[in-house]
This record gives sequence, structure tokens and C-alpha cells, in this order.
Amino acid sequence: MRSAFVMIALCACVLLSSGCQLAGGMAEAYRRNSTRPIDAEYEGLAGKTFAVVASADRAIQSEHPQLVEETMRRASKVLSNSANVPKASGFVDADEVIRYTYRVPSWPARDALTIAEDLGGVQRLIHIEILEYRLNEPGNTYEWAGIAAGTVSVYEIDGNDPNTPAFTTTFNVDFPDAKGFGPDQLPRSGVTTALLLRMIDRSTWPMFRHEEPYYPEY
Repeated sequence: MRSAFVMIALCACVLLSSGCQLAGGMAEAYRRNSTRPIDAEYEGLAGKTFAVVASADRAIQSEHPQLVEETMRRASKVLSNSANVPKASGFVDADEVIRYTYRVPSWPARDALTIAEDLGGVQRLIHIEILEYRLNEPGNTYEWAGIAAGTVSVYEIDGNDPNTPAFTTTFNVDFPDAKGFGPDQLPRSGVTTALLLRMIDRSTWPMFRHEEPYYPEY
């Protein structure tokens, strides 16, 4: 009788263990194919007007002439989307900001307060500084190895210290996710676009609640 009880107990343990493993496997599969909400790191755009400026050194701009402009356009579009930042009260259109940077080529040397006043007196100035942006390892034109890295700084112009960032974060993304892809497998335009979109995500996500994969690729 005792032996029968022991066997029943063992079988129950095995079934429970198998059930736990099955449940764990299902949960893991769910995570691999779903997203989770991530809270904003900086919520200071609520109720404020803002403008986005972007910069990169001459070497990067020479290799990627449209990069800075596209960064300003895409980041402004994301942050001006009311579904992302519903309480922001207004923004300066990216094309207006771009015209300003052409009109005042020395703008990077100006302080945040002056730039904000030049752009109509916005209350928040967001500066995306691209420190690295390349599609290949130096000297290797046969394989894509894109990297984009830099910093994002938010200046609270209506605060006590408008020329010191109230919030700063960094981004560092790459593309493709695997080695062995070159121009024969992926066109340059595709690599450039994918890398730019990843950079925009990581530059803007800290400023609003958003969804990210459980296991993000970038």
C-alpha cells in the first residue's frame, strides 16, 4: 500500500513538473513575440512647447549629407505625435528649424537659451548630438556593420538653469543584427534607413511611455 502511495506521489510530481515546464515554455514563447510597456525617463514635455535640433561633425555630414536633417524631421514627427506626448502644447516644425540652422550656421556655438529664443521662445530645447554614424568597419566595404551613437539633451528654458541639460541620455544602436551581409544582400539605402530608424527610436523613447519587445534587438 505504501509503495502504491509513493508511486502516485511520484507521478503527481512528474506531472506537476511537466506542467510547470510547459507553462514556462509558453510564457517564454509569449515574451519572444510580444512587447511590454516602458515608462518615460523624462516627462518634462508635458504642457510645454519644444523644438528638436540635431548636430554631427563635418566628417559624418560629408559621408551622410541628409542625416542631420532627417534626424530632426523624424524625431520631431515622433515627439509631436499626440499619441506619444499628448500633453505637449506645441512644437516648432522641423523644416523651420532646418532653415534656422542654414541661416545661422554657427548655431552649435550658441547657448541653449539663445537658440530657444531664436526659435520663437520654446520652453524645451531637445538636442540630438550624433557622435558616430557609420555603415561599415573602417576599410571594409564588403560587409555592413552599421553603428549610430550619440547623446540626447533636454534643456528646460523656463527653468532656473536653461543652459544646463535637465535630462541627458545616450544611444548606441547597430544594424544588421548578424554578420555576413554586404551590398549584394542589403542595399545601402536599406541599411541607412534601418539604422536611422533605430537611432530615432532610442533618441525619442525616453521621453514618452512606449512599447518595447521583451528581448529588444537594439
